[in-house]
Amino acid sequence: MTKNRFGFRQTPAFIWAFTTYFAEGFPYSLIRTISTFFFRASGVSLEATGLTSLLGLAWIFKFLWAPYLDFFGTKKKWLLLTQGILVVIFCLITLSAGRSWALPFVALLFFAASFIASTHDTAIDGYYLEALDQAGQARFVGYRVMAYRIAMMFGSAVIVTLGARNGWPVAFGLSSFLLTLLFFFHLFFLPSCEYEKKPIKALIKKLISVPHLIVFLLGLVLLAAILLMDRSRAFLGSLPLANMVGVLLLLSLLMLIALRNSLMARIKEKPDSIFGRAFISFIDQERITTIILFIVFIRVGEFMLSAMAGPFFIDAGLKGHYGWITGAVGLPCSIIGAMGGGWFIARYSLKKMIWPFLLAQNLTNLTYMALAFHLIGDGQGQMEMAQAALSSSDILLACLVAAFDYLSGGMGTAVLMTFLMRLCKENFKAAHYAIGTGLMSVSGVYAGSFSGFLVDWCGYGVFFGLSFCFSLPAMAFIPFLPWPAVKKT
Repeated sequence: MTKNRFGFRQTPAFIWAFTTYFAEGFPYSLIRTISTFFFRASGVSLEATGLTSLLGLAWIFKFLWAPYLDFFGTKKKWLLLTQGILVVIFCLITLSAGRSWALPFVALLFFAASFIASTHDTAIDGYYLEALDQAGQARFVGYRVMAYRIAMMFGSAVIVTLGARNGWPVAFGLSSFLLTLLFFFHLFFLPSCEYEKKPIKALIKKLISVPHLIVFLLGLVLLAAILLMDRSRAFLGSLPLANMVGVLLLLSLLMLIALRNSLMARIKEKPDSIFGRAFISFIDQERITTIILFIVFIRVGEFMLSAMAGPFFIDAGLKGHYGWITGAVGLPCSIIGAMGGGWFIARYSLKKMIWPFLLAQNLTNLTYMALAFHLIGDGQGQMEMAQAALSSSDILLACLVAAFDYLSGGMGTAVLMTFLMRLCKENFKAAHYAIGTGLMSVSGVYAGSFSGFLVDWCGYGVFFGLSFCFSLPAMAFIPFLPWPAVKKT
């Protein structure tokens, strides 16, 4: 086994795939979930706590700066740089968390951490694509899912409980310590897999200019003004930013497709346009419109189901069982599904596995439809009957449906990740994967928004049947996908 520059043996892929994606999921949990608990427990108003939703903006916009990770430094350097900055930020949060007067400072730290963490995610995804060949990418996708979900559960369970019982400085102190361990492990044991085109300091010099600094300062002033205005807080709380950004990304890509010939000519005249080259190279693929529509619609049925699965369990009288079913049944089944799906894709190819995996994922909606008709009936008139004590066979049936849901969902996740990875071109892996995940969010932000209205109109049983119908367009696109263009599938 080869050694790195520190003299340590290179870490096997299944280990670093786990540690890197744990390091990706854990900060996300801290920033997007645990921050809400922290601010509310610290006495912050509900209106101000609701503003933590703005912390998700960085993950929505990350496709804007992802191309720079492909052209400056290496993915490993970006991974270590952003991970080290996260350690510093959470150490500062640890020191400030117990002081009420420091809450505005902690909020700014979380806001800064969101942009660093989203860049960290992009670096990890890019590193995974650089370090593994296509077979390896499919084989270890299960480790990615397992590590990410364990990190999310560790954050939402252990860190939140520790914060409630022992104080938030202790909770964030443990978080900082864990991130520090991950940083040093990756520093000494993470394999190097690429050569940098330009050093990161060249990008820093490029960004530190008078125009960029003016724009940055104006942005800070505008943000502060918005946050300090009471009317703006209410407006921001209802503003569907994720919906808007997702649709704008989709529309911009469709416009680029229409204008790509003229844009390609202009880019040849200005070859240093990193951002433009990244987007144009993504759409410069055979049947790109079909590919984009497939990415957008592939998870519509799943998004609709996930939006109403929790309310269905509550209304069906399974509220007391939902937690342990999700943890004890859902987590292991989703991991098995993702790991098994990755193995089958690596063994038999993505093209052969995409049909059965997507079919299994979408059939989940029909199993929920059958369960809904069994427990609730054909409408909401029998909702009261469902609130009565359920038999053990009903609970077992719900467990089986949930197990199939998480198992097939894991396989569907493996398909989606692998498909997006196969679309990434050599010089724009981080950027193309960020664009793909951004497109994936387009259907999700809308599918959940109208699901509640559909359930109210037609009941759970019919709704789950309709969600299956909404999942069919993605499968209809499969025969028209340009498989030769999706890299040796």
